[in-house]
Amino acid sequence: MKYIFHLSIFSLLFLACKGETSQQVQTESNPEQNPPNIIVIVADDAGYADFGFMGCKDLETPNIDNLANNGTIFTDAHVTASVCAPSRAGLLTGKYQQRFGFEANGTGYGGSGDIGLSDDVVTMADVFKAHKYKTIALGKWHLGGTETDHPNERGFDEFYGFIGGGRSYFPIKNPSYEHMLQQNGKQVVFDGYLTDVLGDRSVAFVEENKNQPFFMYLAYNAVHTPLEAKESDLEKYKDAPRQYLAAMTWSLDENIGKLLKKLEQSGILDNTLIFFMSDNGGAHNNQSSNGILKGWKGNEFEGGHRVPFIVSWPSKIKGNQTFNGLASSLDIFTTSLAAAGIKKDGTLELDGVNLLPYLTHEKTGNPHDKLFWRKLEESAARAGDYKLVRLENFGSTLYNLSNDIGETKNLSQTDSLYYNRLQDELNHWESKMIDPLWGEEKPWMDVTYYIHKQLMQNKEVLYKAPPDKDDQQ
Repeated sequence: MKYIFHLSIFSLLFLACKGETSQQVQTESNPEQNPPNIIVIVADDAGYADFGFMGCKDLETPNIDNLANNGTIFTDAHVTASVCAPSRAGLLTGKYQQRFGFEANGTGYGGSGDIGLSDDVVTMADVFKAHKYKTIALGKWHLGGTETDHPNERGFDEFYGFIGGGRSYFPIKNPSYEHMLQQNGKQVVFDGYLTDVLGDRSVAFVEENKNQPFFMYLAYNAVHTPLEAKESDLEKYKDAPRQYLAAMTWSLDENIGKLLKKLEQSGILDNTLIFFMSDNGGAHNNQSSNGILKGWKGNEFEGGHRVPFIVSWPSKIKGNQTFNGLASSLDIFTTSLAAAGIKKDGTLELDGVNLLPYLTHEKTGNPHDKLFWRKLEESAARAGDYKLVRLENFGSTLYNLSNDIGETKNLSQTDSLYYNRLQDELNHWESKMIDPLWGEEKPWMDVTYYIHKQLMQNKEVLYKAPPDKDDQQ
């Protein structure tokens, strides 16, 4: 059965955003305003150190690096979750997904029961569609498989992608619903390589809508497992130490390059606000690297949720910048509203910050003074340079990231002031959230708990997590 919050204010808000006469948000009256296009590009399970602009030497990403050179690179940016589905829920709603119980992967499909996004929450697409933007979601959805969770019901005029958390990059014979490539609910039969197919559709969408503002959510499944690449790319990287990841990353970069070229040829690149990021830290099973960061996808150390992050808007933001302030994927919604001149009234509650004043140097410092994470039994809190990591029924550790970004020195016994403060901050934040509406399958919970405990003790992790169930396709 579908879990729905019985909060009338959110219900009214959702319905308002669906209508053309919405009073919930209003476009600033400025006849000279030229609303920017908004594009959010999300890579899947990419490592913090796996792009040229982040210092990577063995993977080639010239187009993404060019985007970074023409924009701003964030060094301390985070997603709201260390796994795919809740991270996407936080990004698209602009609020901590724990506010509506979406805390872990494994929402389930078919007979297993599917909860997905609460029907009461508003997405970025809901708002932009209500303000005459053409909206499209491309690629991976992973936010629920029931009828009310379908992207076409969550503000997107078009959905060209697949519902599940992962799938083969090549055509599947008789695919299940969650693995089926579809366009607005109808199966798309394709030849070739899925990263190319999604890239081609992103280019075609720009051509079709270059004369009107649009919002594009471009969620590639690259470089999530299974490790599959085109033969030509594998041959290109036959001597690379991470051959499959190099080939998959190259294809991802090529297709982002095609999109950027199309925007430029259409004369709209300068007035397009582009965000690029990974949905969480690099995974243990796809050859990715998080560099000096501790941990990986699935745990609350920096390697789980600190991600490569670029913001580009050539007409408004100077390029070749690096920003070291504390930022979050929560900020994408709020920043996009500000860029589009869309005012929100008090009923749309977002946890993000408008990043534009920081990128234009009107403001300095940290956009956030605190950030929080929780995935079932694992939690973390960040305040300034200090970070607390807590594992239920085991204990907590404290780190000073300014001189220990690798989270190796536990200060919980020597810095009681910050230790107690962050414990209080985390408890206060949790008091505003709700209990998760579902958990993980027990094998996953047992393995992730073990790994987290080993990492907290700075011990080598000898046991790897099982493959994602979505990898079986």
